[in-house]
Amino acid sequence: MQVSVREATAADAAALGGLRWRRLTEERGYTGTNRAAFVELFSAWVTDHLSTHLPFLAEADDDVVGMAWLMVADRVPTPARRLRRSGDVQSVYVVPELRDRGIGAALLEAVLAEARKLDLEHVTVHSSKRAVPFYQRVGFQHDRLWLRWQPE
Repeated sequence: MQVSVREATAADAAALGGLRWRRLTEERGYTGTNRAAFVELFSAWVTDHLSTHLPFLAEADDDVVGMAWLMVADRVPTPARRLRRSGDVQSVYVVPELRDRGIGAALLEAVLAEARKLDLEHVTVHSSKRAVPFYQRVGFQHDRLWLRWQPE
């Protein structure tokens, strides 16, 4: 099996939408019935957000098998650093039948390489308990300084 990871483009929006649908229905219990409408909506969202949400795509033998996203946010400038940005890893997904073969690691490697290239100050991730060791293997650590507010 030949696996490749690359930055996705607007031309990949439908494939990304299909992966997102698959994740939501297989792992999150979503019972939506209109996949085509969701993929269309998601494709438009991808195109509208390419400046802030950078998608990466994994392909194996010409099949789309995984995705990961780097959300980039501008931060308030300081006198010493006028351009400040941070990132957030989002929606890392590999189809279940190909997990534990290094595809997720390759996707994350591509995301973090882009974060370095963009000179991001830090990168966060909101992870499931199952995936915490995956992120820790590449250097993510728990941080006591982060606080979270969530509306009731």
